[in-house]
Amino acid sequence: MSGPAVMQAQRATLFFDLDGTLIDSEQGITACIRHALEQMQHPVLPDEVLRRWIGPSLRTSFAPLFNDEAKVEQAVAHYRDRFDRHGWREHTVIAGMEQVVRALHGRGHRLAVVTAKNEPHARRIVEHLPFGGCFEDVIGATLDGTRSHKPELVGEALRRLALAPAQCWMIGDRHMDIEGARHHGLRSVGVLWGFGSAQELQQAGADVVAANPTELAALLA
Repeated sequence: MSGPAVMQAQRATLFFDLDGTLIDSEQGITACIRHALEQMQHPVLPDEVLRRWIGPSLRTSFAPLFNDEAKVEQAVAHYRDRFDRHGWREHTVIAGMEQVVRALHGRGHRLAVVTAKNEPHARRIVEHLPFGGCFEDVIGATLDGTRSHKPELVGEALRRLALAPAQCWMIGDRHMDIEGARHHGLRSVGVLWGFGSAQELQQAGADVVAANPTELAALLA
């Protein structure tokens, strides 16, 4: 990263994706998807397929399986029922991310979480993270799905925090994070410890890719 880009990062507000960027939530998410499919009497999908569901909105992933809006909503409800009882706790913090977030917060960055997870669940998770207090706000999907894709979520974050796109960076592990940033003209960092690949992030147009949290901290320092 060039000197001017680093200076821009130093002045930026940083939007963090949640799943795959701050936490490893594979266990909880895939268990809830399996529960929903079982309740809908649909064959459970292989683990490698379920892993790719982490990032997009639930309705986007369920829609091709059922091709029926009412059934999609039923599947989402089954997912949320288990997530509300168990799934929200079934995650681990990505090693090193607490130190990175605290350091960025200590340098005076404004930080927010921008996630396709529904906002009440996202807020509950962030509030229980040991470093959750570093985040000024948590922007997530609406329960009815009217705001669920990353361009909409990034736009809502800019509105709530009264920010111009040039002031912000989006940090995430999937192509949706990068595309949401590009839609609004934000700079973006793709991270390789989540659920996406370097190829996916680069093809989506990430400005830079970080291999680990230590590298992310260096890029933003």
